[in-house]
Amino acid sequence: MRIITGSARGRKLITPENYEIRPTSENVKEAIFSSINFDIEDSVFLDLFAGTGQMGLEALSRGAKAAVFVDNSPEAVKIVRKNVENTGFLEKARVVSMPFSTFLKTNQRNFDIAFIDPPYGRKLVQKALSKISDHMSDRGIIICEHEGDKLPDEFEGFKLYKNYKYGATYVSVFKREVA
Repeated sequence: MRIITGSARGRKLITPENYEIRPTSENVKEAIFSSINFDIEDSVFLDLFAGTGQMGLEALSRGAKAAVFVDNSPEAVKIVRKNVENTGFLEKARVVSMPFSTFLKTNQRNFDIAFIDPPYGRKLVQKALSKISDHMSDRGIIICEHEGDKLPDEFEGFKLYKNYKYGATYVSVFKREVA
């Protein structure tokens, strides 16, 4: 696993030794970032269920001004912190160790882009979507990596922009509706 492009291009990332953390595959990551490439510069990125932190780190490498990494797993938080340090983004990154729902209840910051990739099989994408819209900026984009559960076409001011399928992985991109 590595950073694909930008200021940290080619930097290798620490990966988990067990399979509880499921990193986004490189081809899926490349497709996601191709679809939002022009929205990343100067954005504030939320990597919810961060795992290794690779998505937020890729965003920082491509010009995001800040990224927040949230995960409840102590092992994941440890890996994210090491990856943030190894890529040189300490000043632009904040790593939070808590359940996503607690974070979304207490967070006061707005995000331009949110990436949601929870453990499969727990319907956590739907739960996160129901809580995240109040934390998104006017130009908000929400990207969900999931196992094929049917997600709504629209919710709380967001509309499904694109759906992608990569093997058993589904990616749904939502954009805030502009009035």
